[in-house]
Amino acid sequence: MTSQIFRIVSTLYIGITFSTVVHAQPAGTSVSPVGMWRTVSDVDGKPGALIEIGEHNDVLVGVVKRSLAPDDPGNRVCEKCEGDRPGQPIVGMQIPWGLRPDGKEWGGGSTLDPHIGKIYRAKMRLTNNVQSLVVRGFIGVSLLGRSQT
Repeated sequence: MTSQIFRIVSTLYIGITFSTVVHAQPAGTSVSPVGMWRTVSDVDGKPGALIEIGEHNDVLVGVVKRSLAPDDPGNRVCEKCEGDRPGQPIVGMQIPWGLRPDGKEWGGGSTLDPHIGKIYRAKMRLTNNVQSLVVRGFIGVSLLGRSQT
C-alpha cells in the first residue's frame, strides 16, 4: 500500500508552475493572485503558457491564454482529458478553477494537468513578496500531492 501511494505521488504531475508576469490587485482589497501568470515546466524549466487568474464572486479561475512552448503553435488539444474536455483546445481551458479564499490561501478547487488529462484537487498561495504563486495539486488529502512554485 505504501509503495502504491508513493508511486501515485511520484508520478503526479500537474504541470502548473506559476511565476509572475503581471500581477493585478484590485484596489482596496487584500493581496490576491488575480492577474496574468506564466507557467514553467518543473521537468525542463521551460515556459509553458500564460494563465490569467480571474475572480468572480470570491471564486478564482485560471484560463490558459496562450501557449509559450516553442513546439506548440497554440492549437494543441487535450487528447487525454477527462469529462467533457477530450479534443478541446488547451488555449481557453480553465486550469485551475473553483478556488475560494481560505485564510492566506485559496482552496477547495480543482486543477487540470492537460499533458496527462487528469483533474486534481487544488489549493494555492502567494509567496516571495507576492511574486510567486505556489499551486498544490493533490489526490484526496493535501499530503498526497505536489506543490510547484
